[in-house]
Amino acid sequence: IGSGKSSEVVEAIKKARMQAVKNVKKIDIVDNRTISHDCVGEAGAAKVLLKSAKAGTGIIAGGPVRTVLELAGLKDVVSKSLGSSNSRNMVNATVVALKQLKRAEEVAKLRGKTVEELFG
Repeated sequence: IGSGKSSEVVEAIKKARMQAVKNVKKIDIVDNRTISHDCVGEAGAAKVLLKSAKAGTGIIAGGPVRTVLELAGLKDVVSKSLGSSNSRNMVNATVVALKQLKRAEEVAKLRGKTVEELFG
């Protein structure tokens, strides 16, 4: 996510793009379509809840949250926006939630178990 200010529109877009490139983060996508577990992100008064969904569900989200999830490459996610509907805060809350995602291997290691034991 990036934002830029300038007296010229072209310069503002250039600054925003450079800031966005610096802030790119990698997220773990399960089966090339959804997230591995539910997560909540907060920014300001905005709160976004993300839940994994079955194949074919699509992205059920409103406004800026949908855009962020589509750009992240997700295909099946359900979201709920709570609190403030300020677009900037909703985008930031979505990014915070996506940063909280952990791979199955990381969770298994933290719990001292194997991935097979976690998912039986």
